[in-house]
Amino acid sequence: MARLSVRKLFGLCFCISSFLFLIITFQVVEEMGQFEQTAHTLPLKDTDELTHVHSNRDSTLFKSQWYPSIVWWSPLTGELGHLRECGNNGCFFTINKSYHSHPSTQAFLFYGTDFNIDSLPLPRKENHQWALFHEESPKNNYKLFHEPVITLFNHTATFSQHSHLPLTTQHLESLHVLTSLAFFLPLAQKNHLRQTLAPVVYVQSDCDPPSDRDVYVWELMKHIQVDSYGQCLHNKDLPTHLRESTAMEEQGFYQILAQYKFILAFENAVCDDYVTEKLWRPLKLGVVPVYFGAPNIHTWLPSNRSAIVVDPNEPPEKLAQYLKRLDKNDWEYLTYLDWKLKQEVSNQRLVKELRERQWGVQDVNQDNFIDVFECMVCNRVWENFKRQKKGLPSRVWQAEGDHLTCPPPKMFDFATGPPNNSSLRHIWRSSYEQSVKEARALRQLTLRNRNFTVTQFWREVFSD
Repeated sequence: MARLSVRKLFGLCFCISSFLFLIITFQVVEEMGQFEQTAHTLPLKDTDELTHVHSNRDSTLFKSQWYPSIVWWSPLTGELGHLRECGNNGCFFTINKSYHSHPSTQAFLFYGTDFNIDSLPLPRKENHQWALFHEESPKNNYKLFHEPVITLFNHTATFSQHSHLPLTTQHLESLHVLTSLAFFLPLAQKNHLRQTLAPVVYVQSDCDPPSDRDVYVWELMKHIQVDSYGQCLHNKDLPTHLRESTAMEEQGFYQILAQYKFILAFENAVCDDYVTEKLWRPLKLGVVPVYFGAPNIHTWLPSNRSAIVVDPNEPPEKLAQYLKRLDKNDWEYLTYLDWKLKQEVSNQRLVKELRERQWGVQDVNQDNFIDVFECMVCNRVWENFKRQKKGLPSRVWQAEGDHLTCPPPKMFDFATGPPNNSSLRHIWRSSYEQSVKEARALRQLTLRNRNFTVTQFWREVFSD
């Protein structure tokens, strides 16, 4: 009986606790809903007035402020909504698409990789500004890389140095990590390791991209030994704990790469200013990068002699002969590491870019580039509000064709390629040519300023 009473008492307590938990939960949800309703959806009283918000933040700006709403139409982050302080201005950012017709909404942000033609904020009002954030390769969304589409946007943040917020150095933390000798191995040690290691290392698992790099490397491997750890042209295994893509920034992986004399740093696309960690990683480690990618790469190299830049018009056999010569000639090889040993970056363009950029990489003391992108748009929205109050015309920002551009992909015409290369290799040129038509159709439909269906889009694409 005592045992039964204890069970009944326990059950009663459990029920009461559950009931109290539900009551508290409903109260919290209700309060959050009320805050959302009062703080984020209060309509404007007139065109010059912005939604009013009272916030618990300490900032004077957000204690009582009128603010515009800015919608992430293709979300880059998982945040449902947040207030951001941008200097003396403030904006409310949301992924709630119902804000499209809200009078407080002034701008729409798009993440390029997820930019989708079947969902655009149309009709576009005269005050609606469009902003594009796209730091990725053109293979992710080729249609954005043509003037008819990129010029639909008012504001841009792309890898191009010509965009409103250039992200060219997005994979480089600082000058310090570039000149650091933390992973540097003396040449005598590298020469000793050559007994078991190839002079050249290649690590790629994104096979057959638009740059056609795997075909070039396959041809190069006929003339010089290359250790290939990735899934592409794989011939050497990494330790088990370093085989996941998430291990690419681990010290153990860096230590393996630092043992080599040369790293094949081949981008997945060949576009001006498209420079990724494939270049910066070997430079940070003190390994000479053999670079294929951005045609204007000398704009960004730490010194004139810090990388071997591949000429795609020269046969890989010629490159192999040059690498073999450097492998045997210590003095000539070290000329490519002179800047590293002296810890000096002579390229003042690169120095200026890293010192003056408004954002940081893996730096808790600086805003990241997404925050800075949001604030760029927010401040530009506010600039026009202030101009209107002064009776001045609104300022118009406009993306240009060079804010995001890339030439058609080219394939190497070697007699043979990798035995197991995928069918992807053969789609990139046709994909690019198709995207030209898509860009033209998208612009025509968007400028009509009304919603359209996917069927209407494809009909427009193939209309001619």
